[in-house]
Amino acid sequence: MKRREFLNSLGLGVGMSVLAPGAALAHSSHTDQGISPVKAGDWKALRNLFPLTRDYIQLSTFLLASHPKPVADAIEKHRRAFDENPSDYWHQNFLTIDSEIANSAAQYMGGKGQNIALTDSTTMGLGMVYSGLKLQAGEEILQTVHDHYSTDMSLAYRAKRSGVKVQRIALYDDPAKVSVEQVLARLKAGINPNTRVFAATWVHSSTGVKLPIRAMADTIEGINKTRKSAQQILFCVDGVHGFGIENQDVAELGCDFFIAGTHKWIFGPRGTGVVWGNDKAWEQSEVVIPSFSGSYEVWMGLMEQKKVPIGEHMSPGGFHSFEHRWALPEAFKLHLQLGKENVQKRIHQLNQQTKRGLANMSHVTLYTPESSELSSGLVCFDVHGIEPDTVVDRMHKKGIIMSSTPYRKIYARFAPSLLNNEQEIETALAEISNMG
Repeated sequence: MKRREFLNSLGLGVGMSVLAPGAALAHSSHTDQGISPVKAGDWKALRNLFPLTRDYIQLSTFLLASHPKPVADAIEKHRRAFDENPSDYWHQNFLTIDSEIANSAAQYMGGKGQNIALTDSTTMGLGMVYSGLKLQAGEEILQTVHDHYSTDMSLAYRAKRSGVKVQRIALYDDPAKVSVEQVLARLKAGINPNTRVFAATWVHSSTGVKLPIRAMADTIEGINKTRKSAQQILFCVDGVHGFGIENQDVAELGCDFFIAGTHKWIFGPRGTGVVWGNDKAWEQSEVVIPSFSGSYEVWMGLMEQKKVPIGEHMSPGGFHSFEHRWALPEAFKLHLQLGKENVQKRIHQLNQQTKRGLANMSHVTLYTPESSELSSGLVCFDVHGIEPDTVVDRMHKKGIIMSSTPYRKIYARFAPSLLNNEQEIETALAEISNMG
């Protein structure tokens, strides 16, 4: 029995698509209300889509996105439908909606929608991937010392449960002086015959360093050519702080798994995320949490397992905040409307302005590489003689919201984004200058 036939057998039509709602559900979109779609590169118009307060200069929006109007409207549309008739609305969509959302993600990030699983966050995705990998006791996972707590603990928990070993390496010592050659040499030196997984982070929120993922993937591929299939290395990437900035097709990035939340740079609904894996990677993974689309259909005898898209089969089931997940396509549409190349150019432009300004201050140490090749989105620095958290507090009192790095080594941190402009950057730099 096909999905459409199954829905009809329940007495539920499929005419009410969540991504293209029919007349049965009244809704209002940003276009319905007379707000024209944002043109590519129109950053002022983009800023006007956000309810984000203008009482402060926002240099920490990467933490958790304010919902732009198209996303907020979609959330409200779904929330209202659930509140009015939750049983019908869920049944009319739950078997098909995940694949529609995954396909919208693929239109933005590349690859195939069937290879994308939906999650609630980067952390959930990391936990799901590292818990589900088919590894044997004694085999090793290699990670870096630059990763976030969520990667560290996902791997530590996996090692404790299964006897898999975790090794850690530093890909650089001084982030400001990192080079591609240094990263590749240290990566190659850290791999041994027992290494079966390499876990890394695309952009380090601890330093602002952006790793050369494609070159690293090529290094790993060269090693894999000397190994039998059962001993080959999987390359897993936490990509959240490059996702929504870099104009990159994930299928061409070179990694096997790409894990990211979509409620940061993408401006997606809070509590959403994606995991993309290539066919080889998914084949070496087990389901951790049953899905409510693919797995449910197999359990009901409606479909053979091999016919269920792997991403749906791997997407954790249960009842989520559906109005948020189902509104995610609007965030991808908005970024595509802006133009991925335009987005990358704009964020790097503002980051370069920030780094140049900080580098010219004698009382500031800049830790993030000045080159856009090895940095993206985040700028980490110290003000001499002032603790990073004190810098954050002083700037807040001046009407500027920034952050510090939540790691063992703490730096002050700016995150210039699409919601900023050149004058805001100059104002923030002037306040740092005054601390000298």
